[in-house]
Amino acid sequence: MLLPRAPYADTEKIRAAANDRKLRGLPASIAVWIATIAHVRHEHTDYDTLLKEGYDRDAARFFVLGDINETLTHWRATRLLEPDDEEVE
Repeated sequence: MLLPRAPYADTEKIRAAANDRKLRGLPASIAVWIATIAHVRHEHTDYDTLLKEGYDRDAARFFVLGDINETLTHWRATRLLEPDDEEVE
């Protein structure tokens, strides 16, 4: 299991996002990973606030990388986000 300690409310949103038509054509493990990172970024970090303050997407993602990995660690994720990981959102 990718996120054994993630709260049910979060896993349901991640599952729904992974089944979205944009990700449906990807292998399930990749779709779930992308959905997880996007969910954590928007729901558990200051990413959106940074964008509103004028940071560009790459800068905002850089600043929240540690917060994303902290959440993933708390959820006992089997993988962490690396600074050079490419994502689709």
